[in-house]
Amino acid sequence: MTIIRRFLSTALAVSLIAVAPAAQDGKLNIATVDMQELFKQYYRTIEAKKQNNVDFARIQKDANERKAKIRELNTSLENLKKQIDDPSINDSKKQAISKEAQVQYQDLIALDRELKEFQQRRSQALNEKANQRMRGILEEIRKLVEERAKLDNYDYVFDKSSLSQNGIPFLLYTKDATDITAGLLKTLNKDAPPGSLTPEEDPKPEVPTPAPVGDK
Repeated sequence: MTIIRRFLSTALAVSLIAVAPAAQDGKLNIATVDMQELFKQYYRTIEAKKQNNVDFARIQKDANERKAKIRELNTSLENLKKQIDDPSINDSKKQAISKEAQVQYQDLIALDRELKEFQQRRSQALNEKANQRMRGILEEIRKLVEERAKLDNYDYVFDKSSLSQNGIPFLLYTKDATDITAGLLKTLNKDAPPGSLTPEEDPKPEVPTPAPVGDK
């Protein structure tokens, strides 16, 4: 599950209700909005997702470079082990090789630990940065919905995409409600740069898992 999907699953879990002045004729003026659709189709959300993928790819590249060094050390250790097991090599030289193997093994442990810490630290930072972006975008959309509710004199605006913890929609039925999603989305994307509304596919691999010490 991507960061944005995880964010949506929590940030949009509560119904949005915008209150306008009470109806003068006793009849409520009600609108509905699909907050999840607005969030997903807003060009700023799409751009944020693309930037997140760039950040993710950078972490993946750095991690792969560290893994390459670990693989090199693993290969070197295997070669040293073969020399230690080689009966044609005298004991004195084997002792020197054994000391070198111990040094390289300690280096391998250190690199493996650094890789795990790097992945944890960078992944956490990326999650926090992405969530901060998403919260800002969602708040911007919420304010726009509230402004539209006041402008069009709606008493209530319900988020029809909100689900309960059991996955049941909060809003099951609303009589004579106006869906304002399309108009709001048009307003949100009126200044979208060319090509910014094209979603970018999520990278398939996750942040690489560190190779166990001693494995190739």
